[in-house]
Amino acid sequence: MKKLLSALAVSLAMTSAMAWPDKVVTLLVPFPPGGSTDLIARTLAPKLQEKLGGTFVVDNKAGATGTIGAGIVSKAAPDGHTLLVSSLGPFVIAPHLLAKVPYDALKDFDYITVAVQAPNVLVVPARSPHNSLADVIAFEKANPGRMSFASSGNGSSDHLTAELFWLQTGTSGLHVPYKGGGPVMTDLLGGQVDSSFMNINTAMPQILAGKLKALAITSARRSPLLSKVPTMEEAGVKETNVYSWQAIAAPRGLPADIKAKLHGAIVAGLNDPQIKARLLDLGFEIVANTPEQFSAYQAAEFARWKKLIETRKITAD
Repeated sequence: MKKLLSALAVSLAMTSAMAWPDKVVTLLVPFPPGGSTDLIARTLAPKLQEKLGGTFVVDNKAGATGTIGAGIVSKAAPDGHTLLVSSLGPFVIAPHLLAKVPYDALKDFDYITVAVQAPNVLVVPARSPHNSLADVIAFEKANPGRMSFASSGNGSSDHLTAELFWLQTGTSGLHVPYKGGGPVMTDLLGGQVDSSFMNINTAMPQILAGKLKALAITSARRSPLLSKVPTMEEAGVKETNVYSWQAIAAPRGLPADIKAKLHGAIVAGLNDPQIKARLLDLGFEIVANTPEQFSAYQAAEFARWKKLIETRKITAD
């Protein structure tokens, strides 16, 4: 009887995997349309449809720094028809900032792959007197709390990068949180704020236009897009490698064969020559790691940002 039941279970699993996707697959983005995460989802959707069949659609469910959408996915059926395409925020930052989130970031998801990552760049307006990271550090040491650092919001990647920078250099600045990256750029270009650790994707057009100066980058190696800009470590600040990243996850319990098919299609899509070239031009680095690597990375990032948020007493308000 046990052998019969086991064989039946295997047969049902195989049938399910062979049929998948047998209805629309939703790539849920927990942010509004138009951002980097939305771009990655909309870039991948047609490639997944092409490689796996079926229909793949992007659905934006914004709110509560991405945790509303992540919560929806965590409670969906783990059958491969609802996937989360998100930045690092809901995975490793929001759980430490918000009093309560509608999911357990360590237990409620099957992690499929980190699709791309992109570093932050310390930028100042073109007319700023600061021309290097050393200039900024010297000014901050002489004028604690005076130099303003704009961010897209409390607990955002750009905010946490600034906090990490102050921690590692023993300096302090003035954090100015905005509601999104658009207002940050407007006020930075207008000189209302002094600087920002801006994502390279956002900063590049204004750097190339000569309206912003890039002083240092948070990647492990120099970016080919900004080959003359030193890394934070090259400029003398240790342990400040920071990447914003976009990744794909599913509700916990995704069948292994569906996960394998999905992972293979995502990796192939990211490495499609046209897509890869476009993403690299935008400042993204292709990651496309394994589910096991993503799970380990998520746990490490979760612990890293938890420690910083607690040490610096950062809140969502």
